[in-house]
Amino acid sequence: MSWELHVTVAAVIEQAGRFLLVEEQTPEGIQFNQPAGHLDPGESVIAAVIRETMEETAYHFVPEALSGIYQWHMAARNRTYLRFAFTGKITGHEAGRPLDAGIIRVLWQTPDEIHAGKSAHRSPLVCDCVTDYLNGARYPLDMLNYYA
Repeated sequence: MSWELHVTVAAVIEQAGRFLLVEEQTPEGIQFNQPAGHLDPGESVIAAVIRETMEETAYHFVPEALSGIYQWHMAARNRTYLRFAFTGKITGHEAGRPLDAGIIRVLWQTPDEIHAGKSAHRSPLVCDCVTDYLNGARYPLDMLNYYA
């Protein structure tokens, strides 16, 4: 049996006390997540989070810090995920831009709303990323080295 690590990225974006989330159709049903996704071949984690945020929300995202690295084993599908979560700022929005297939809507929620809805989250990482962000977790982007 072979083992495969699923490397993902997520954008933890806060504006005026609310965090950017997406509601999406998943194999497990309708769930909520930060803008997130897998790396494309040859792509850096920073490029991936910029691309995924645009594809899922139509927002231009500029990462400013790494807010955490998370390893999670999803027992139901026997998959292990390694998530790089970034925080930063929104610099624009492309209203009317088509979003990725499966994205139902983009929404902004308070930390209380996020924690109250955790049973509908794609993973436990959604709450953990917000909690770590609120606790001040910020690491410089230059700690990530990409070799093409």
